[in-house]
Amino acid sequence: MGSQQFGIDLETANRIAQEVKQAVEGGTEMCLVIGGGNIFRGLSGAAKGMDRTAADYMGMLATVMNALAMQTALESIGVQTRVQSAIPMTTVCEPYIRRRATRHMEKGRVVIFAAGTGNPFFTTDTAAALRAAEMGCDALFKGTQVDGVYTDDPRTNSDAERYDKLDYLDVLTRDLRVMDASAVTLMRENRIPIVVFSIHEQGGLAKVLAGEGVCTTIGKVRSQETA
Repeated sequence: MGSQQFGIDLETANRIAQEVKQAVEGGTEMCLVIGGGNIFRGLSGAAKGMDRTAADYMGMLATVMNALAMQTALESIGVQTRVQSAIPMTTVCEPYIRRRATRHMEKGRVVIFAAGTGNPFFTTDTAAALRAAEMGCDALFKGTQVDGVYTDDPRTNSDAERYDKLDYLDVLTRDLRVMDASAVTLMRENRIPIVVFSIHEQGGLAKVLAGEGVCTTIGKVRSQETA
């Protein structure tokens, strides 16, 4: 969305694509889970009186639009990609097939997962955790508006302090709202660390992959070869 109030900002999409390219060129196998809040949020639609199930499906379709935009941005700078949607729409992208996604990654392609889990009432956080577990990722990297997890929102509270490391249970018991509780629990059960960093820092993704950037790590990082 960039600085816009709505829609896709191509400059922002291109900048993030450069971040991904830098990470891939550094030797990381990568898959992306794309949200759709810049176009439509199912929860917001439901809050205004829309049927929750219909609103969530509309939100999933928004993620497909964003995934295609990211694919275009990545392909334009020489990064091979495949978009896989949890809601089959073979005219525009592949259906989600785990083994096919694995083969794409083995061939150096970036796989972009769209349409969440394909089910209403589940957020993009849960979809990201599910795909990380299914794909056997070494870590889940979450790019956010701030450079980690804080005791409070640093954008409104200047006294908020950033955590360097947290345990999964710390996040759940302190209700830190980094990700949905179901997503954190899934990562805990599969022993996949969550690394929270700022998506706005130039070169931030490559830095945290190298263990040099500012971030918060939830759980213990085993390896960072696959993100």
